[in-house]
Amino acid sequence: MAEPLLLIIPLLGGYLLDLWLGDPDHWPHPVRVYGNAIAMGEKLLNRGRYRFWKGMLLSIILVVAAFLFFHQLNALLCHFRYLFLIVNTMWVYYGLANHSLIAEGKKVYAVLENEGLEAGRKQLSRIVGRDTSNLSAQQIRIAVLETMSENLSDGVIAPLFYYAVAGVPGMMVYKMINTMDSMLGYRSEHYEQFGKFAARLDDVANFIPARLTALLMVVVTGSKRGLRFTLQFGNKHKSPNAGYPEAALAGILDCRFGGPNVYHGKLVEKPFIGERERVVGANEIDRVARINHFTCLLIIVLIEAFLTLAL
Repeated sequence: MAEPLLLIIPLLGGYLLDLWLGDPDHWPHPVRVYGNAIAMGEKLLNRGRYRFWKGMLLSIILVVAAFLFFHQLNALLCHFRYLFLIVNTMWVYYGLANHSLIAEGKKVYAVLENEGLEAGRKQLSRIVGRDTSNLSAQQIRIAVLETMSENLSDGVIAPLFYYAVAGVPGMMVYKMINTMDSMLGYRSEHYEQFGKFAARLDDVANFIPARLTALLMVVVTGSKRGLRFTLQFGNKHKSPNAGYPEAALAGILDCRFGGPNVYHGKLVEKPFIGERERVVGANEIDRVARINHFTCLLIIVLIEAFLTLAL
């Protein structure tokens, strides 16, 4: 079997599995293993002096361990090609989160419409870090769209980008980096120093994927305004990366994201992204879901085409 096919088949299979199954809550998942390892290391090391250096050491150890595990596993499996394809298909499936991202976004909109404001706030709190207790229906809808655009980069395009670069080991190293940032990268007294290296590492890892995500979103929609907003507002976000896919979606939908929000009891002033403050309709989640699906499909096609040419 030609070497590129060892990448092409798992990529297509993993994509189709995610499209079909998503991430059932009761299934085992490598990110949960990552989370347990990170929590154990944080509990052991995040105390006393030299917290930045301890956090950096933990981050490096976990990233190297993730790469070595998946690299060595593939080295063993390469002698059993069909088993290699099956196992790597499962890793690609676990590395993608497009189905679940869209499902969770739609669920917030559905709960908000069918069960009311308080239920919508509670459902939103499952997928965002901000305080949702005082959000209006408009703010809830905007928060979902922001999350879907940002996580289209983090949960879909970035893993696929690193799969194209380094196969399953690259994808799973990225997932480790992203999980560390989500658990340690807080600007609080407890995590500020310990999680700083993990947060900066995540910024570096997402630099290209975030901008690529915005470009792909613009391409699948043909939105000139989406491109203009990406260039005009992409660097306005406090995050060096999150603003690009958010700006692209704000331009595509011709609406405004951002503004001040409460995170962990603290008011955070965030710049506005976009120009037109308009009411976001309940049915617009369907359009955004289609954008996510087509953006994911486009990068899959591009990677498959690139690998096919390598045959």
